[in-house]
Amino acid sequence: MNDAAFRRKRILEYLSSRAEPVNGSQLARHFGVSRQIIVQDVAILRAENRNILSTNKGYMLFHPQDMRKGCTAVIAVKHTAEETLDEMRSIVDFGGSMLDVFIDHDLYGQIRVDLVINDIQDAQEFCARLSQSSSKPLKALTEDLHYHTIKAPSEKALGLIRQELKEKGILL
Repeated sequence: MNDAAFRRKRILEYLSSRAEPVNGSQLARHFGVSRQIIVQDVAILRAENRNILSTNKGYMLFHPQDMRKGCTAVIAVKHTAEETLDEMRSIVDFGGSMLDVFIDHDLYGQIRVDLVINDIQDAQEFCARLSQSSSKPLKALTEDLHYHTIKAPSEKALGLIRQELKEKGILL
């Protein structure tokens, strides 16, 4: 096994031992390589069908068995940038998680990004980064229309999330 293959094996082990995302710079320091090397290693691991999510907070392993716990749904939403935290709060307050965001783009097709917003702290951190960033969210490409895969502990919680978002005029 060459050095790069060994490092990729260790990256998987390192990520599997963490419950929270780890950013590329932290991984680079830990393994004594550049951030670009980590980005390349993760791309190779993902091409090998390793379940690595790339979230706004860093890399983490996705465990498919976790999807079997609770209920998931895809929801269509439309809201302003200022309503993003309120949207996220409506989900996490009922014990839900916002797993991703995606849009259907006329030219590129579906564009999906992993989010993994599990609690109000994740939501607040995301919104703080959004407000400080010069980048626009995906929904800017589709006149604010976008989709989320959400996960909730039960069908009842999922229903309460949908009801809350509908009352706020966010759910389509």
